[in-house]
Amino acid sequence: MNSCDSKEGERGGIITNLIVLLFFVIFCAVLYLARHPILRFAAEFWIIEDPIDKADAIIVLSDDNFYADRATRAAELFREGKAPVVVASGRRLRPSAGIAELMEHDLVERGVRRDRILRFAHDADGTREEAEALARFAKERKWRSVIVVTSNYHTRRARYIFRRVFPQDIEVRVASARDGDFDPQRWWEKRKSVKELMREFAGMMVALWELRGSSEKEEITQGVVGLGGPIPQ
Repeated sequence: MNSCDSKEGERGGIITNLIVLLFFVIFCAVLYLARHPILRFAAEFWIIEDPIDKADAIIVLSDDNFYADRATRAAELFREGKAPVVVASGRRLRPSAGIAELMEHDLVERGVRRDRILRFAHDADGTREEAEALARFAKERKWRSVIVVTSNYHTRRARYIFRRVFPQDIEVRVASARDGDFDPQRWWEKRKSVKELMREFAGMMVALWELRGSSEKEEITQGVVGLGGPIPQ
């Protein structure tokens, strides 16, 4: 190969590299300019809201936030006549007290009659164990349908788990509660919101792995986790 061919090859390689670099810079610029719509889409995709029909019970999942947003949404559904009772599901913090009692207080403040609230204390460590405990509870009461209320960022994972853990003959619908700490339009601006969504992504991966052999709404075979005593209906 003569020197002219060598120089032309070098020039061709440089031009190719410059074109590749230019396309990469343009791609990064477009990605940067479109980052907010992409981030909003990621959060909005993760939030689901099922069509809410009348059900046998509204179930409020444990660990409501500081603003009691889950209890607020559950009370709204109750006042709309979507179900005759509300289940206050909560972890036990002490032998005689826990989150269920606090949630009952929040529900009463928001217009739910105390005799329409079922306190459900449990020792579940995570959404899957809570779903297993609640599935046993719902089956014992012969419910045919439930509305599960949880925080907006938690809805997709909660529905995935509940529909695979609950008995097949119990219809599960999920209602999204707004969260004062998680705004899907600007979630990336708050460290707490970023942590919540990243935790949900990781939790979903765990749920997909743990429930990989379960079909949707497969009946549970495991026992209840720390079943607590509800207030009589």
